[in-house]
Amino acid sequence: MTLVGLISDTHGLLRPQAAAALSGVSHILHAGDIGKPEVLSALANIAPVTAVRGNNDFGGWALQLPIAATAVFAGYTVHMRHIPRALAPAQVQENISVVVWGHTHKPLIESRGGVLYVNPGSAGPPRFSLPISIGFLRLAENAPPHAWLETLDV
Repeated sequence: MTLVGLISDTHGLLRPQAAAALSGVSHILHAGDIGKPEVLSALANIAPVTAVRGNNDFGGWALQLPIAATAVFAGYTVHMRHIPRALAPAQVQENISVVVWGHTHKPLIESRGGVLYVNPGSAGPPRFSLPISIGFLRLAENAPPHAWLETLDV
């Protein structure tokens, strides 16, 4: 079994509550709008990190990040990008089991066409009346992918 932490839209702020909640995961996926490279460094002290560039990530460090990334955990292929509209349903390849994105700051989990779609919401500065949240993805061979969200008490 692999436990993957999901975080997005930190906008330069890695809350201690988010770091604590992510302790114990085997990998962290950051779905963009990181804000500054120190966020990625701090996350890398918890677990290996795969990150994509968001529309608010600028500078040399950000240009080194891909717009989209695909990784395999426990035999499941997970695709990640920051902006969901940039990934039309026709672009979800048959072998993709999970799609992770950020951008909207709205936490969401839904299944469409056998693919699990997860937006962990925003773990950074508050926006509108949306919660501060992160997500988790449990992947185990011979079991369907399972995701859940946690609202952070800030």
